[in-house]
Amino acid sequence: MARIVGVHGVGKQRLGSNTLLKDWEPALADGLDRAGGPRLASGDLHMAFYGDLFRPPGRTLAVGDPMFTADDVDEAETELLMEWWAECARVDPAVPPPGGDTLARSPRAAQTALRVLQHSRFFGGLSLRALVFDLKQVRRYLMDDDLRVAARKQVEEAIGPDTRVVVAHSLGSVVAFEALCARPGHGVRALVTLGSPLGMRMVVDRLRPGPETWPGTTSWTNVIDEGDVVAAVKDLSLFFGTGVVGKVVHNGSHAHDATLYLTAKETGEAVAEGLA
Repeated sequence: MARIVGVHGVGKQRLGSNTLLKDWEPALADGLDRAGGPRLASGDLHMAFYGDLFRPPGRTLAVGDPMFTADDVDEAETELLMEWWAECARVDPAVPPPGGDTLARSPRAAQTALRVLQHSRFFGGLSLRALVFDLKQVRRYLMDDDLRVAARKQVEEAIGPDTRVVVAHSLGSVVAFEALCARPGHGVRALVTLGSPLGMRMVVDRLRPGPETWPGTTSWTNVIDEGDVVAAVKDLSLFFGTGVVGKVVHNGSHAHDATLYLTAKETGEAVAEGLA
C-alpha cells in the first residue's frame, strides 16, 4: 500500500484517481524537494477518489453538470454562501460585506450572495452553475448519510498498513478527518490539510465525530493561504485544539489550487515529518 494517501476536494466529479495523480504526484514531489525531504518514488502516493459519487447518473461528459440556478440553493447552502461572502469581503477590497442578519434571513439572500461572489476575485472564474454545484457537494456530504458513508469508505479503504501520511485538500479534509477518526489504531502519523473548510460553522457543527475528537495521528498540519475563501477560518486549533499546527503559504491569484498548496515547502515539510 502507498505511504501517502491524497484526498481531493470539490469539483472533481468528472475526473478519477489516475487523472488526479498526474497532477498531485509531481506537485508533491516539488514540495518535498523544496523541504529537503525524501524523494517521492513511484507508488508512494495513492489518490482516494470519491468524486464520482457526485456525478449525475446517466450523463456523459458532454452534458455537464445539472443546470442549477440561485433558486436551487437551500437554507443550509445559503449559510455556507454567507460565510464565503464574508470571507471574500475580508480579503477582496472590491467585495462589499454582507448586509447583516436582515439579508441573511431574506429569501433573496442566496441570489444576492451568488451575484456578489461571481464578481469576486476568488470565485470570478466559476460559472453560476459550477458554483452552485460545488456548494451542493459540500452540503450533500454533510447531510446525505449514504453519500457520506460511501465517500468515507473510499478513504478508509485507501489507508493501508504502510500509509504514514494523509494529504487532504478542501472538502477532502473533512472526509479524511472523519475517515481517520473511524479507524482507531491506524498507522497514519501525519494529517496534512490544505485549504480546509473544517473551521467553518456549517461544517464544524455537522462533523461526525465532532472537533473534540483527535484523528489519531501524531501530527496535524493545516496549510492555508490568507486569500483562500474556502478556508474561511484559518486557525483550526480554535476548534480542534493546540495540536493543530497552522502554516501560511502564498499561492498568488489561485489561492485554493491544490497543486500550488502541494508545491509549497511547508507542505513538503509536514509530509516529510510523517514519513521520517
